[in-house]
Amino acid sequence: MNIDVFLAAPWHIQLHAGAAFAAVALGAIQLIAPKGTLPHRQLGYVWVALMLIVATTAIFIRHDGAFSWLHLFVPLTYAGVAGLIWQARKGLVSRHRSTVLALFLGALMIPGAFSFVPGRLMYQVAAG
Repeated sequence: MNIDVFLAAPWHIQLHAGAAFAAVALGAIQLIAPKGTLPHRQLGYVWVALMLIVATTAIFIRHDGAFSWLHLFVPLTYAGVAGLIWQARKGLVSRHRSTVLALFLGALMIPGAFSFVPGRLMYQVAAG
């Protein structure tokens, strides 16, 4: 493990990765914790904020100034977050659950797995 590589990265990359790791941890807790409670709603808003931070900071992470296919997750995340809030407020529990799970897997876990591909920053951090 080489944390120095991470600490040498620009602040927006550090913020992006930190928010992503926090969103993964909090999202996992939210998926197994009791639903419909005040803590679930409050932590849900924290998770939404983390997801918006992850998506927004991703816009500024580019290779040679160009967007990559991973940037397709940014508008999908924005739309998903809007949808899950609307679904929760309308009481559409099963749709809300599906949207949250899709965002957790599709906007965090899949792009997160690609961040550990050789040559990328998180691979350098993890592999030393």
